[in-house]
Amino acid sequence: MDDPSVALPGGADPAERSRLLRRAHTAFAQDGRVEDPVRAVIAKSWRRCDRAGVSPESAPAVDLAEAELRSYRAQHPLARVMPVFRDLVGAFAAHGAHLLAVCDARGSLLWVEGEAATLRRAERLGFVPGARWAETAMGTNAPGTAVALGEPVQVFGAEHFSRRVHPWTCAAAPVRDPRTGRLLGAVDITGGDGLAHPHSLAFVRAVARAAEAQLALLDPVPPGAGDTLAVLGRDEALLVGGGTTLRLGRRHSEIMALLAHHPAGLSGEELAIALYEDESVSPVTLRAEMSRLRGLLGDRAPLSRPYRTAAPLEADSTVVTRHLAAGAVSAALQHYAGPLLPGSTAPGIVRLRRRIEDQARAAVIARADAGLLTDWVCSPWGADDAAAWRALAEALPQEGRPAALARVRALDEELGGGPAGKPGGEPGSGPRPGHPRGEPAPPPPRRATYSQPARS
Repeated sequence: MDDPSVALPGGADPAERSRLLRRAHTAFAQDGRVEDPVRAVIAKSWRRCDRAGVSPESAPAVDLAEAELRSYRAQHPLARVMPVFRDLVGAFAAHGAHLLAVCDARGSLLWVEGEAATLRRAERLGFVPGARWAETAMGTNAPGTAVALGEPVQVFGAEHFSRRVHPWTCAAAPVRDPRTGRLLGAVDITGGDGLAHPHSLAFVRAVARAAEAQLALLDPVPPGAGDTLAVLGRDEALLVGGGTTLRLGRRHSEIMALLAHHPAGLSGEELAIALYEDESVSPVTLRAEMSRLRGLLGDRAPLSRPYRTAAPLEADSTVVTRHLAAGAVSAALQHYAGPLLPGSTAPGIVRLRRRIEDQARAAVIARADAGLLTDWVCSPWGADDAAAWRALAEALPQEGRPAALARVRALDEELGGGPAGKPGGEPGSGPRPGHPRGEPAPPPPRRATYSQPARS
């Protein structure tokens, strides 16, 4: 049975497969119909691209100028494993007229290396360092789709959403931080039809694992190091430290998230108010919960009087708030995996969740960057955000606005608002009524994308 992750099944004729895929691509571009032999992983990607308003004629944009790119690459975690990538992929790429490419978690290319003639072809395509190759910018492609899915992927010829990429084939695998599991980016091999071989996908997957192993050796967990806590986009936190990863129950997840955001500690009364909707809950209930947490974590459990973490604890949510406070919006979004413990109704978590998402959303809208806005509206938490869609329409060139404006109209009708672009008319028509000219209007309230109790 053929592996659905492999682009070219055993015994398939590449020329015939290419012809059928070009026909299927045309059918999808014309009326959204998926035909054989389009694989499920590609069909799902095409549909995501269509919802994001990506055009089959899309061309890449360079987001990182040379000076900014040099600085960004120097401090990026994947810079430390470029020797691994070059040792394992570099010679193979150079001799096979292929390219080694490495992108960050947003799909921006950081390094593109290989044989000179192939590099010149890639430059004409826009496959260059600093260019944005996320799915939401360039459609289906191996590095962009690998970071979108968090899984290895192979893309052959006309499986690419953008027609200009149809002559190419690529295979990419995500690379994660071995300590936290956070997505760092992807390593990619790009070239001709020969890369559609199953060995290419297995090879690039092995290269990614080798890079993660090297990162673990370069940055082992030091004795006494603080733990890390993953609480964004998940209902149950992951606590990483001491060489172990623990999945916490919901109440313990809430406790650790609150303490991560209050390093000076919380009194028993403050923590109880933050945790329990019913203010009449007995202090014994909290003490029993803390006792269970101590049994689970041992000497890593929170201390009391006040309740505080036993060692420094960095949560992904605190990383996001720190980046937002510094104005580093792109860095904040790289760490923002979704709302904080979205299923929690604990009052303190609800307030913290709203504050983080509102700050992130406001920062993205204020930045008015089409790439950041596209990432936001194509996420589960931003899909129904009319203000962000409206800001995206303003940030796009005139020919790219219709899809975003259509989404604004649909959301306005669904939520009982006015016509698209209201208040204030079409994008670029001026300040919101009643708002001083020259001052940015705050984003209007929107429907929450996660379960929330009513605001008090």
